[in-house]
Amino acid sequence: MKLCKFEHGGKTHYGVLRDDSIVAYAEISGDPWQLTIGERIPTIELGWVRVLPPVTPSKIVCIGRNYKEHAQELGNEVPPEPLIFLKATSALIAHEEQIRRPSISDRVDHEGELGVIIARTCRKLRADEDVRPYIFGYTCVNDVTARDLQKKDGQWSRAKSFDTFCPVGPVIETELDPWSGIKVETRVNGEVKQSGSTKDLWFPIDRLLRHITECMTLYPGDVIATGTPAGVGPLRKGDVVEVSVQGVGTLRNPVVDD
Repeated sequence: MKLCKFEHGGKTHYGVLRDDSIVAYAEISGDPWQLTIGERIPTIELGWVRVLPPVTPSKIVCIGRNYKEHAQELGNEVPPEPLIFLKATSALIAHEEQIRRPSISDRVDHEGELGVIIARTCRKLRADEDVRPYIFGYTCVNDVTARDLQKKDGQWSRAKSFDTFCPVGPVIETELDPWSGIKVETRVNGEVKQSGSTKDLWFPIDRLLRHITECMTLYPGDVIATGTPAGVGPLRKGDVVEVSVQGVGTLRNPVVDD
């Protein structure tokens, strides 16, 4: 099931998306994993509503260098254990919202990724524990990065956390099996720049969740960005960047100068 969060008629709703149309919805009174969406409405095309980020996370946890080819293209080795960093939640934007390039950066890159949405509070998951009950669903993430500031700072908080640097959406797909290998692709102005598969993740999703929860508690709605394939590159004013995840959909954002 594909769930989207949207604004319509002056109210915020969660809706079930089918063939780019919303076919059922519920006015928000809680989070999507707590809702029973049963009210039927005349079909609303997705283009008629304002799409919102599908969740409001307490944190956005990202994994660096989780595709071997991406690590190599930036001159890095694959880390011996998952490399964790955080993006500020204030960087979160929705499908079709503008990515704003800050004037203090000379290079802002796209990084398309599979995003994992947490369903249940989890801490210190055991090595033999099935992580799937803790996952609500999957989405598209663009881990936008000020590459020059990332290199300059050494640590990545500023380079990863400018306002608008974390497009997420447009939907959450609750029925997906990324362990089987699903395609993750990024296009700029229609041209494919990144193309990879989750079967090539250096550290699979179950390993990521166990590693993250060794040090921090994950809460419902938290977003895990699982890493980006090779092919990252710069965004310029006027570009349109699209991140597609097989079985989920396409996250599209225009690029402007701030």
